[in-house]
Amino acid sequence: MKEYKYKINGNEYNVAIDNIEGNIAHIQLNGVAYDIELPEQPKATPAVKRVAVSEAPAAAPKPARKAAPAAAGGHVIESPLPGVIKDIFVKVGQQVKADDVVCILEAMKMGNEIHAGVDGTVKSIEVSKEDSVLEGNTIMVIG
Repeated sequence: MKEYKYKINGNEYNVAIDNIEGNIAHIQLNGVAYDIELPEQPKATPAVKRVAVSEAPAAAPKPARKAAPAAAGGHVIESPLPGVIKDIFVKVGQQVKADDVVCILEAMKMGNEIHAGVDGTVKSIEVSKEDSVLEGNTIMVIG
């Protein structure tokens, strides 16, 4: 049984719905039992899915890069998760410290700082800004 309280024009009404059979509802209104006829429900029509159409197609993201082979004697920085390289802060030949942020990887709409991990010199950068990378892809090598 479902109970509802209504206030109409300053008067309070307590409505208890005992059950509904077909289009007849058995209710109690302020303690008095009533059988009321419900209007027929309109037949459901299938929902129309509207699709927004843009004027110009969006630029396709660059395809994900494949993992590059590790350089001999270097520390390989790999992508910790799939995403898009949003910014690169170093250049080949630049000296870096282990805690330096070398790039930003956007994944799930969040920017993730990628740190060098070791002190050394940037030997190679295997990605460009806006490149898509997969988990484990080489981002850069530090020697």
